[in-house]
Amino acid sequence: MIRVVIAEDHHIVREGLRVLLERTGEIEIVGEADDGDKALKLIKDLQPDVALIDIVMPTFTGNQLLVKLKECRLSTIPIVLSMCSEPEVVREALKNGARGYLLKSGVFQELMIAIRACLNNEIYLSPAISQLLVDGYITEKDHYGRNLTPREVELLQLIAKGYKNREIAKQMMIALKTVENHRANIMKKLNVTNAAELIVTAVKEGIVKLDEQ
Repeated sequence: MIRVVIAEDHHIVREGLRVLLERTGEIEIVGEADDGDKALKLIKDLQPDVALIDIVMPTFTGNQLLVKLKECRLSTIPIVLSMCSEPEVVREALKNGARGYLLKSGVFQELMIAIRACLNNEIYLSPAISQLLVDGYITEKDHYGRNLTPREVELLQLIAKGYKNREIAKQMMIALKTVENHRANIMKKLNVTNAAELIVTAVKEGIVKLDEQ
């Protein structure tokens, strides 16, 4: 049996995963946690074969949990299962030791494929995530204005359309703090100090087109 811990803050998602995984006859759910701190303690105590980890959790994020697990040098294989498809977040998760990264919007069969692949010392990325990373790499190499990442360009276009930070967070399905960080990085790269200068510079340099506003 493959021993699994689920680190996910939504009860209904944990319950659904437990039922589906145990129904396969290959998986034993040995523990569940609804925040990063509890997940760390569970994984250290139980040392399961696999830990399914969400990126957005209370106490500390999935990426912070990955860092702590990496420091512990456990044999547990971390697999991220998240709604977040932001390339920067995915790259950070892989850098921090995730052996797989899947979207919750995927099909259940894909999760089982990922678990088996990761247990076989492979890295598994869902097709949607692989495509995002490839597209992001190609676009970044295409000299986007002032070295902005594709995600920053997307956010800048929403700013130009008049979206507020909270609206952008909802539209891009990312945390408000992530929007604020992106916005600060964009302003630094474009060497501007306010929203008006930001939009003018973005239009002038062709990063944002007038018909996109």
